[in-house]
Amino acid sequence: MRLIPLAIIALSAASASFGQSTAPLPGLPAAVLPPVQPWSGASERLVAAATDAWITPGERAGFATTPRYAETRAWLERLAAASPLIRIETFGRTAQGRDMLMVRASKGGTDKPVVLIQAGIHSGEIDGKDAGLMLLRDIALRGKDSLLDTVDLVFVPIYNIDGHEAMSRWNFPALRGPAEKGHVATARGINLNRDYAKADAPETRAMIALLRRLDPILYVDCHVSDGFDMQYDITFTYAGWGRYAYHRATADWLTGRFGPTVTTALERAGHIPTLYPSPIDTREPAKGIRQAPEGPRYSTGYGDFIGVPTVLVENHMLKPYRQRVLGTYVLLEAALKLAATDRDRITAAKATDRASRPATMLARWKPAATPIGWIDDFKGIAFATYRSPASGRLEQRWTGKPITFRMPIIGQDPVETVTLPTAWWVPAEQAEVLDRLRLHGIRFEAIDAPRSLALDQVRLRAPVVQPAQDGRFPLKASFDHVAVTETLPAGTIRVPSDQPLGLLAAALLEPEAPDSFLAWGFFPEMLTPASTPEHFVAAPLAEALLGNNATVRRAFQAKLKSDPIFAADAVSRLKWLFAQLPDHTSSNLLHPIRRELSANAPVS
Repeated sequence: MRLIPLAIIALSAASASFGQSTAPLPGLPAAVLPPVQPWSGASERLVAAATDAWITPGERAGFATTPRYAETRAWLERLAAASPLIRIETFGRTAQGRDMLMVRASKGGTDKPVVLIQAGIHSGEIDGKDAGLMLLRDIALRGKDSLLDTVDLVFVPIYNIDGHEAMSRWNFPALRGPAEKGHVATARGINLNRDYAKADAPETRAMIALLRRLDPILYVDCHVSDGFDMQYDITFTYAGWGRYAYHRATADWLTGRFGPTVTTALERAGHIPTLYPSPIDTREPAKGIRQAPEGPRYSTGYGDFIGVPTVLVENHMLKPYRQRVLGTYVLLEAALKLAATDRDRITAAKATDRASRPATMLARWKPAATPIGWIDDFKGIAFATYRSPASGRLEQRWTGKPITFRMPIIGQDPVETVTLPTAWWVPAEQAEVLDRLRLHGIRFEAIDAPRSLALDQVRLRAPVVQPAQDGRFPLKASFDHVAVTETLPAGTIRVPSDQPLGLLAAALLEPEAPDSFLAWGFFPEMLTPASTPEHFVAAPLAEALLGNNATVRRAFQAKLKSDPIFAADAVSRLKWLFAQLPDHTSSNLLHPIRRELSANAPVS
């Protein structure tokens, strides 16, 4: 066994805390999680006394368990009945038919900006729910109502409710509490924090509608991290760590104001905060931590694309649940105070971002060859290694020994940037796409008469369907852009890029974008091979084309010479020639969305 002075290696699911909630199962250890780091902080004073009539279910249980949906709802309804500051609404229904709850804490007044906080998008990571109940109690009944003087709080206690109710000791087994936790995905198996762009789940659609309705000045998404042991207990981040954000004004507010303010509040309360360290390789921590752009599949990426300052809270999984909940409370309270102080500054930043009209969008990137920075005293935990008879490889056992070391920060270099068109044209029959555009609030209009236009047409090259992910079969491909003149029928939809959500439209409609509808596999019909007539008809038509069209003949001969497999395949030869016939059209591998370029714009 050897001691390695590095801190961030993922625990496997086998490194679970078996039997946290009940007695150990026969043949399994009572606990295999690493030693708990000693901790006490000023935030412990936030916990209600055991005799308090308004003690939350989590506090009553000593933070050993977390309440289920029905108990959470009942407690909130009792609080709403006791305080005029609290109102409960439903804003959607889950796939299994449960009401999605939002709690508005407000002193009234019109046009007050809103801070939107959500918990349980990954419902096993439920710290935000129990912290939010405590904070709401203290706002409503314990003298913290001044937090609502200039802003309203809207709190979603459980986003992924169906997953939350599928509680088990085996869900998120590396999290140190609560005893039983919900599932990461919905009842349909969709990870809601991968669904903001494609919006397949009813829960996602309800949340997007709520975001549009509230247009918050701050959006906070509460999670718990995985993969590390380290001294930090409360971590948080933003899209691309702020560095790689697509909208600069809101990103600059997050990095310049939110981060320092919340860090100070957490440190004063006895916590050890930092920006969320995302590992390059959990088995080789010396490779460093990652900073990278984010697409709109994520809450933080979506917030960036729509110009809403969005924070991802990532509490450290191996810290006790009590400590994590209390740190979350401190962060949320500090966020509310700051939003109230900076409400005008945030509103101006949002307006600046929404008035911007980027000419380009980064579509692909790769890790930078050299670090873009270093953390000189990363607060880690040492581990020892042993040869596991189960895995057959060296595994880690965290020793509990605090260490510090120098951690490289790995940034990203651009690989592909697309030039945004003047507009995108979507066929009227693409109902699934139009539905998403409406949901997101992207502006478009239909033409009422045919229109002939010079367009950029995109055809896929070497498409590869990827393994299933979150209810879709993603697609990867290369692309050929061809300038064409095409007459679009009445009813075709024009989506202009000159609009506040033009960048989000680009992320969804540009084929190269990693979260585009194409990338998520929205157009499987275009993978259907083009049909050809019976060969006794196709062959003489192809022969006539070869005899009469020198350009096609030269291209055909070149392809025969360069591709022996094609040359030996009679069917492929006929299909290729038939596709070259005048006025022959095929949707095979043709991206259905056309791009309208300005007069001098280059083709991507």
